[in-house]
Amino acid sequence: MELQDVFLLLGGLALFLYGMNTMCANLEVAAGDRLKSVLETLTSNRLLGVLVGAGITAVIQSSSATTVMVVGFVNSGLMTLTQAVGVIMGANIGTTVTGLLIALDIGMIAPLIAFVGVALTMLSKKEKVACVGQIIAGLGILFIGMDLMSSAMAPLREYEPFIQLLTRFSNPILGILTGMIFTAIIQSSSASIGILQALAFSGLIGLDSAVYVLFGQNIGTCITAVLAALGGNRNAKRTTIIHLTFNVIGTALFTAICLLTPFVEVIQGFLPGDVPSQIAVTHVIFNITTTVVLFPFGDKLAAFSRKVLPDLPTQELDDGIHLEFVDERSMGSTAIALSELRKQEALMFALAAANVEMAFDALLQRSPVLLDLVSKQEDTIDQYNAEITRCISRVSTHEMSSTDSDRFSRMLEVCSNIERIGDHAMNMAEYLPALQERKIQLDASTTTELEGLRTMTKQALDAITFADDGDKLSMLETVSRLEKESDDRNKQYRTAQLDRMRDGGTSAELSILYSEMLTDIERLLDHTLNIAEALAGVQVPK
Repeated sequence: MELQDVFLLLGGLALFLYGMNTMCANLEVAAGDRLKSVLETLTSNRLLGVLVGAGITAVIQSSSATTVMVVGFVNSGLMTLTQAVGVIMGANIGTTVTGLLIALDIGMIAPLIAFVGVALTMLSKKEKVACVGQIIAGLGILFIGMDLMSSAMAPLREYEPFIQLLTRFSNPILGILTGMIFTAIIQSSSASIGILQALAFSGLIGLDSAVYVLFGQNIGTCITAVLAALGGNRNAKRTTIIHLTFNVIGTALFTAICLLTPFVEVIQGFLPGDVPSQIAVTHVIFNITTTVVLFPFGDKLAAFSRKVLPDLPTQELDDGIHLEFVDERSMGSTAIALSELRKQEALMFALAAANVEMAFDALLQRSPVLLDLVSKQEDTIDQYNAEITRCISRVSTHEMSSTDSDRFSRMLEVCSNIERIGDHAMNMAEYLPALQERKIQLDASTTTELEGLRTMTKQALDAITFADDGDKLSMLETVSRLEKESDDRNKQYRTAQLDRMRDGGTSAELSILYSEMLTDIERLLDHTLNIAEALAGVQVPK
């Protein structure tokens, strides 16, 4: 094998992986947050989960990408551990499509497939059609890479040391370890099985040696999901245990079948002389049979993962707020990020709304204790703002649909307005020291007016809903009405305060402070309206 052949092999592998990544990335752009809706239909129906897992994996040609997506959904709470079992089983079935297409020698028309995909991408002005074009182009590039690898390996047929190495793969342990380690290194079972089929196309390996490598490749593909789950919660880690257990049981089962029955000979007799097809069919039988055998024990697999990785007896709280998601480059990252950020913004908003209540209480009850609580909670709100903004900025650097990009932009608007509500609540509470130092008392009329504005502000804040199924237009109408009413009252109260000051009913110092309070309350309602508009999909005024 010459240096040129080595370069050709590496280039073919690069094209194969690039094509797979292109398909995965563009499915993410095309589907985006709708992946969440698809998964919500799964409920507890494991069979439907198998079908969805198989379908997604068949499109993107990567069970690793599907499994990483599942890990992310479980980590963010979009999917339960039990639901994940079915999708993982389906992913193992879906990944066999790559081998079948390679066995059909679809590489002959790979350049045409790539051309059609590129033409769709360049000629279409519609984003979704362009994404479909990228997926088709990625498929063509994948098979062009496959052909390059096959051509590069042809000279190895005459290289005796390599032939002797391949004959050792008939040893089950050595074959399984080889397939497992190689697949773990390149993090793609489709690519490693493709290379195995390329060896078969070149006449370098038969099914009797390839079969154990094939089984090991199914175990090795789990490494990608394991790496993705390292930073996740315990359920995310349990998902990878289920994936690994599924493939280990399948490998043990089929290794025993191959050693104790004429399984290999039957497959060879069914497809004589066509080793690539024999490998593809064996891969299909392996995953479908393992799924059928383990399907009734889905709950047992989930229970086993909990036993291997039990809940911690105590959960220590982290210092500060720190949000982390599964790798933003993985499929499903848009849905994961949107779902998680919605939850975090809802929590941030709840803190800001509580601070508004405590700020009014601090003033009306003249409570320094409540002032301290508002100050501490304001620090937490600022932490949420910094972390949510950081996460949105990080996720937004990756490819996504224009619709999802708009959602992230509106999230930034919401986050900014929540932070400003927190600031105005802090301003309100900080009027207390000035009142106490100057021994200023709130007169009855001012107190009554503040109580009225407090009620109106609370109604507006309570109307805000972050739930996906909430009536956003009704929310917007309510907040808009309350904001207008508060503006009208604000003007009335300013005039009334000036009248009281002229009549000697209140001091000039209180009038100045009260005017500043009214400004903060007015701004607070403005930001609440901005949030309602952003959540309802209305452009927030600058």
